[in-house]
Amino acid sequence: MDVAAEYVLLGLRFDRIEDGFVDAYTGDPAVRTAVLAEPAPEPMALATRARELLAELPSSGLPRARADYLQAQLTGLECSARKFAGHDVGFVAEVAAYFQVDIEPGSEGDYLAAHDAVDALLPGPGSLLRRYTRYRKADECPPDRLEAVVLALSSALRDRVRADYGLPASETVNYNVVTDKPWSGFNYYLGDYTSQVAINADLPHRLMQLPHLVAHESYPGHHTEHCRKERGLVERDHHVEHTIFLVNTPECLMAEGLADLGVPASVGAGWGTWAAEIMADLGLRVDGELAEQMAVATAGLDRVRQDAALMLHDRGADAEVVSAFLQRWLLVPEDRARQMLRFLSHPLWRAYTSTYVEGHRLLSRWLAERPASHTVADRFLRLLDEPLTPAAVRAELAA
Repeated sequence: MDVAAEYVLLGLRFDRIEDGFVDAYTGDPAVRTAVLAEPAPEPMALATRARELLAELPSSGLPRARADYLQAQLTGLECSARKFAGHDVGFVAEVAAYFQVDIEPGSEGDYLAAHDAVDALLPGPGSLLRRYTRYRKADECPPDRLEAVVLALSSALRDRVRADYGLPASETVNYNVVTDKPWSGFNYYLGDYTSQVAINADLPHRLMQLPHLVAHESYPGHHTEHCRKERGLVERDHHVEHTIFLVNTPECLMAEGLADLGVPASVGAGWGTWAAEIMADLGLRVDGELAEQMAVATAGLDRVRQDAALMLHDRGADAEVVSAFLQRWLLVPEDRARQMLRFLSHPLWRAYTSTYVEGHRLLSRWLAERPASHTVADRFLRLLDEPLTPAAVRAELAA
């Protein structure tokens, strides 16, 4: 049995149950057409098939790295199928099955320390919430300038990524503005080194957050990873399992973690001044140094959103209580907290916040603890090119 090919078929069948479960598919269109012609699958039949493929892996003859990757992916799919069938799976166990990570609540002490750090950066009258709200409001990108800023940042980041990591000559990213989505940005990888990146205009985008958004979705984030894996793992190595990208699997934690490290991996220290110079060329004034300091100060709040997910899905907290929690610790207005709740409550995305929180934590540590002979680019290139799993990264850290 070709376990990798059967894994692709199984993944495509999940999209028949939940539209959007297949985030990207770049394989043979005839395979997808054949799956669409099949009778609608039953969730428990998909769970059974995932378990069958897991049992086949030890005798598949696949190299260890490919087998470990498929084992991780199939474990996530088996859990999703049981969830679709209505089985009761605890939220912590659900996240563990999807993403190979054990989550736990954050520390209120860390959140208070982060508030103190923000307070020190924003002296003056008024409560911390008022001062931080004013700071964020002053940093908002004028809606009519959003496209120009995104394109300028994309071009500058693309030049850096081409020099440091390499990209196929024909790669392309197209941007469009959308509304009524639970996320701020989304990469639709279309194959052939082409992405469509959607930016959600329902949210006020901050100028100094846009470098992170563009880096995350395009250079050196999702688009760059897809391009390099398509050229290497798919076209060169013929690893068919990498023609499909599936939601709620361990590859998502790796992808979101590396994408969230896009600015450090492409620009590094001084990114605030770098971004401010690009904004100045567009006639927009920002304090890049303060933005960089603020990013460090608020890093201690990284687990607040995951805590909110635990409150909702593990402890059964009321949405109003969770909204108040988000407003208090993230220092955001009610409408922003409700937008976060929309993502946290979405049936497909409810566990997904952990990919950002735990992915960034795991991979930032892995980058920092690299061998002395390796640069950040050396280490980050492995994330772009290799089918690493969270378990494999943790094993390297332990060693």
